[in-house]
Amino acid sequence: MAVCIAAFNFKDMRIVSGLTLAGSMPALCAHPTLTSNVKFMNFYPFNDIETISPRPMLFIAGSKAHSLEFSEEAYKLAGQPKQLIIVPEAGHVDLYDRVDLIPFDKLGEFFKNNLK
Repeated sequence: MAVCIAAFNFKDMRIVSGLTLAGSMPALCAHPTLTSNVKFMNFYPFNDIETISPRPMLFIAGSKAHSLEFSEEAYKLAGQPKQLIIVPEAGHVDLYDRVDLIPFDKLGEFFKNNLK
């Protein structure tokens, strides 16, 4: 029986035995190595974010996401062109498969305008 870390909501993380969430497989459970943490702790995604410009950047976050502040900070630091979409009533993981919340129209518009 596999033991996976299941995040129903990141505020409610717990280890669940024998549970596979929708869209996942038991073999895909995270098995980090000791060196994974060192690499992760030494990675700061906002370093040099402004150098991505002039390539367009799209940030999408839920209004109820615990990570919203990171999207707002990344947006603030990024160069132009950039766009921030805040999805009302969406949490951090709601935009993975809650099709009623995913802003497909805005995604389509962004890709249509920027993939040429």
